[in-house]
Amino acid sequence: MKIFCGFTAILYKEFISVLRDPFTLSFMFFPPLVEMIAFGYALDNDIKNMNLLVLDQNRTVESRQLIDSFANTGTFKVIGEARSVEEMATLMRQGKAWAGIEIPPDFTRELHSGRTAHVQVLIDGSSSTPALQALNTALAVTLRQSVITLLGESGRTDIPIEVRPQVLYNPALRSPNFFVPGVIGIVLQIATTFATAMSLVRERERGTLEQLLVSPLSRWGLMMGKLTPYLCIGMAMSAFLFGIMHWLFLVPIAGSVAAMFIATFVYVFTLLSLGLLVSTKAENQMQAMQMSMTLILPSVFFSGFIFPRETMPWIFFQIGRFLPATYFIDLMRAIVIRGASLQEFWGNVVVLIGMAIFIFILCALRFKKKMG
Repeated sequence: MKIFCGFTAILYKEFISVLRDPFTLSFMFFPPLVEMIAFGYALDNDIKNMNLLVLDQNRTVESRQLIDSFANTGTFKVIGEARSVEEMATLMRQGKAWAGIEIPPDFTRELHSGRTAHVQVLIDGSSSTPALQALNTALAVTLRQSVITLLGESGRTDIPIEVRPQVLYNPALRSPNFFVPGVIGIVLQIATTFATAMSLVRERERGTLEQLLVSPLSRWGLMMGKLTPYLCIGMAMSAFLFGIMHWLFLVPIAGSVAAMFIATFVYVFTLLSLGLLVSTKAENQMQAMQMSMTLILPSVFFSGFIFPRETMPWIFFQIGRFLPATYFIDLMRAIVIRGASLQEFWGNVVVLIGMAIFIFILCALRFKKKMG
């Protein structure tokens, strides 16, 4: 086709250039591998073994049972006893404990007399996520102990209402099952956008871009020839990351592997086109890197990768609508975790295809304007 004139020549040249450039290949494979492993292990909402201090002024069987109930949840780990509330507060201020439990001297007497026995739990709220889990666990433990006591006093053997929850798709509530598919989307964006953002800029800095301009090439052929080698490398890297997700992080793939790769192909094409768009604007590699980073950071915060988009202010929710990562991460979690098909999320696929076509056309038009 005349519109893609010179595509084969540019494709051959770019493949040779990429394969002869160990820095580019290592940049596209090694950092994503490190980031995948680091993010996969670091992003975990399952907080366990938070340091717990104990101030037991009662020292009875009942008080020891309550402390054991806290420790048996797995959320807390008793690290020692404090001699006073002031000492407990000081140790928590120094960061040596996340929580502290104070049991008063009259705890058992109040419990056996039928009155309310008060227990104070101090929680370090400087970090909201551990504090919230500590609070919820403390309330659940005391509620359970209260129900057991009431059942014993009333002579009943069963509680009046029993909830039997069933968690679908991720019964163990493993954080890697939720985070790792999203990590793949972010890691792919970092690697592919940087790679193509540097391609035209590198040609310009080496002085070889002018040689391409005087050759009988169409701008469409040049753009597609620049993009295709990185598309092949990006898909190979995607397969590698999917393997790490499944065999290292033990994330089961409930949906179709073919659907995963189709969605990934469209997503990677979109990201590579975005990188080319950056390269038509940047004057040097430093500018290309800075502009690429500017595009990556919103994807981390506003795509739903870490924080639910539904809880974001309206402006940030709308920003997320313009990010390819938003639709890809939603697709990956639906396919991998819930076993959804592309037909059920066809809207996400259509948006990604539309973004890919629009950005690629914009790249070619900007390149012509830039060279003109």
